[in-house]
Amino acid sequence: MTRSVTVLTNPVAGNGRAPAITEAVTTRLRERGLDVTTVVGRTPGDALDATRRIVRTGSDTVVVVGGDGMVNLALQAVATTSTALAVVPAGTGNDLARLLGVPHGDQAAAADIVARNSRRTMDLGRADNRWFATVLSSGFDSLVTERANRLRWPRGPLRYNLAMVLELTKLRPIPYSIELDDVTLDLEATLVTVGNGPTYGGGMAICPDARVDDGLLDVTVVRASSRTRLVRLSPTLYKGTHVELPEVDVHRSSHVRLTAPGMVAYADGERFPPLPVRIEAVPRAVTVLVGETSPLHGSATAS
Repeated sequence: MTRSVTVLTNPVAGNGRAPAITEAVTTRLRERGLDVTTVVGRTPGDALDATRRIVRTGSDTVVVVGGDGMVNLALQAVATTSTALAVVPAGTGNDLARLLGVPHGDQAAAADIVARNSRRTMDLGRADNRWFATVLSSGFDSLVTERANRLRWPRGPLRYNLAMVLELTKLRPIPYSIELDDVTLDLEATLVTVGNGPTYGGGMAICPDARVDDGLLDVTVVRASSRTRLVRLSPTLYKGTHVELPEVDVHRSSHVRLTAPGMVAYADGERFPPLPVRIEAVPRAVTVLVGETSPLHGSATAS
């Protein structure tokens, strides 16, 4: 019986490169003997509706061509179902693709991972009934993202850099209440992140030891610090060595509740509701297709 997969794409992802990537992927999948259907999600609502229809039809796999935001939309439909999720990176962050061992910029290799059909299950985070795969962040990061989204100039990465500079001038301690499984922490912080996976923002290892198959969330707290300390911390995020700094604490918990006045949260690059927010780790919540470089590759195969 021919295996059926559905390729879901956002035509504007990757600065408009997604259609060409999608064509290359679908061609490769058909060469590998798969029955391929292509669906275009032109708006977030359209993409979510399309994915839900795909799941209802019993498609074997949803292959998302896009960035972390598009993947997050697909998660809302495929989580806890028998439909597997595969990712072809075509965005800017691509943190879940990295975790799944899918190379960026090599469409043939990404399609071959789908064709090989190496299935694993992984945990998801659930924040007030909305799923996320990688990291939920709040505090300085979310303030910068909010500011960047309001700016009309400049475009591209420079807009985020400008937003960061503007928010640094307003840096202030943020009073947090962090409820974990066995303790409640009341403190002033600059940044609090909750990681199901280790990285966000295109490879920043904010929760470097987080695993997507341990049933736990890693909570990284950057306590209130000066502008100078925060700027010096930034380069350490890509290596994950920030957790060794005295102003950084790491906790593990299966449930987390974050409260902070005036804060919103972002997860998988998408805006989540304002705090307070309740977050839980949901074990084995989604089936994914992984490449050989994924840390999930050597784990037990999904049933």
